[in-house]
Amino acid sequence: MQQLVSPQCKLCLLPVCEMSRGRNWFKQCGPPAPPLLCRRRVVICSKDNSKMCSAYELERQLTASCGSELSYDSYNQSICEMCSSGEINDAMWLLSEMEALAYRPSLKSYTAIIIGLGDIGRTLEADALFQEMMIGYQPGVKPYNALLRSFLRKGLLSFADKLLSSMEDSGVRWNRETYEIFLEYHVGAKRLGDTWSVIARMRQHGFQPNSFMLSKVIEIYRDNGMWKKALTILQEMKDMGLSLDKKTCNCIIDTFCKYGEFEEALQVFHTMQEQGVVPDIATWNSLIRWQCKLGLVSDALEMFTSMQEQGLYPDPTIFLAIIARLGEEGKWQIIRKIFENIIRGGHQKSGAIYAILAGIYGQYGRYQDANVCVNALRSEGVELSANIFCVVANAYAQLGLCEQTVKVFQLMEAEGIELNLVMLNVLLNAFGTAGRHMEALSVYNHIRESGFTPDVVTYSTLMKAFIRAKRFDQVPDIYRQMENAGCTPDRKARELLQAAEAILQQRQQHY
Repeated sequence: MQQLVSPQCKLCLLPVCEMSRGRNWFKQCGPPAPPLLCRRRVVICSKDNSKMCSAYELERQLTASCGSELSYDSYNQSICEMCSSGEINDAMWLLSEMEALAYRPSLKSYTAIIIGLGDIGRTLEADALFQEMMIGYQPGVKPYNALLRSFLRKGLLSFADKLLSSMEDSGVRWNRETYEIFLEYHVGAKRLGDTWSVIARMRQHGFQPNSFMLSKVIEIYRDNGMWKKALTILQEMKDMGLSLDKKTCNCIIDTFCKYGEFEEALQVFHTMQEQGVVPDIATWNSLIRWQCKLGLVSDALEMFTSMQEQGLYPDPTIFLAIIARLGEEGKWQIIRKIFENIIRGGHQKSGAIYAILAGIYGQYGRYQDANVCVNALRSEGVELSANIFCVVANAYAQLGLCEQTVKVFQLMEAEGIELNLVMLNVLLNAFGTAGRHMEALSVYNHIRESGFTPDVVTYSTLMKAFIRAKRFDQVPDIYRQMENAGCTPDRKARELLQAAEAILQQRQQHY
């Protein structure tokens, strides 16, 4: 079939109209000749718009009327276009159609789908396609990196090890992106030694660290309470002539805020604006979050207002911190005013998320049931992503509503979204906040049995759960497990250990 791209219908000369992305419905009337294809989508219109049919069904009707099938190249091109626009389900459908016709997708098509599946967390499907691709193809480093990032993001280290072995056997060399993936993983797991090992190996192979990589080192020093060492890395970056990017500035601001140096953080904030580095959502979120933690609610609201004037809005997690502080002070009218401003600004969906989170925290107990909460989001037209489910679950977890937290994740799995380590940490925190330390321990055991690798957040949350339950004697054991697992304890973990040991020492002196 010949692919034509035209701004108007071949039959009635009216403009061709496509529906919104991801909805595969198009209008068709009259005879289907001559066929008009606009990119991958089949669009036929005429003066009476009466019949609706699936784009793929229409495509089959048109190819049947023309007496020929889509070519091999057309299938591969369509798959790549779908993946680039985020329509992974459509790409998978077309892949099955292609295989049914005894066509084998090209290496480029396989790579595009694997990257797309990895980006949305469908790791096992990506791995299955990767194994299929390896039969007859010699892929480059790109699909390896996509799958490796997905494995490490979910803590599936055994899968990552097998992938690296396959990479070595196939003679595929690491590139800069591969090193960045490992660096991001080790920093996220608070593994200081492994982070420097990756940088050393990278330098041995001729790759010099850039500002992104060194900002990761600053981040791990910050989380380990070594903020002065983090500032020496910053000076090293200046000596190397590396320009400070947005991510590095954000990390420095967060470092100053974490250790109570808020004035210095504001100075960096103003300096980055003077140097032409435009603050992004992460910059504002960091300042607002720490203002709330320091009890500077009025300053946080002022920063929040400035942020809205720039056309930006904080993510639900940050908003949760604001309404938690305002709720403690009984300032529900201010929360309502914020909602009204968001909706007037044309951000109705954001307002719906924030309103529901405020309802969870609300004084009238609205949205105390997870089903009602999720249905309210759905009725507002909010796309239920993994991030939205995680934020709502975190709101319930902070209130110690364990059953509702579990229900949120059950609803998430019903939507086809897989659990990851971050979500399991949220569930562990819910049981810990509710004082149910044995259930928290069960979640920890489930994390290990499911193939995930616990990170420093997992261990710190478990330590906090046992402290809440006054089981102080178990806290040092958990801390030792964290060290044996290769996690570098951060400042919070060390403080929890010190608190537990101080109480144990007092008990010994008392008896």
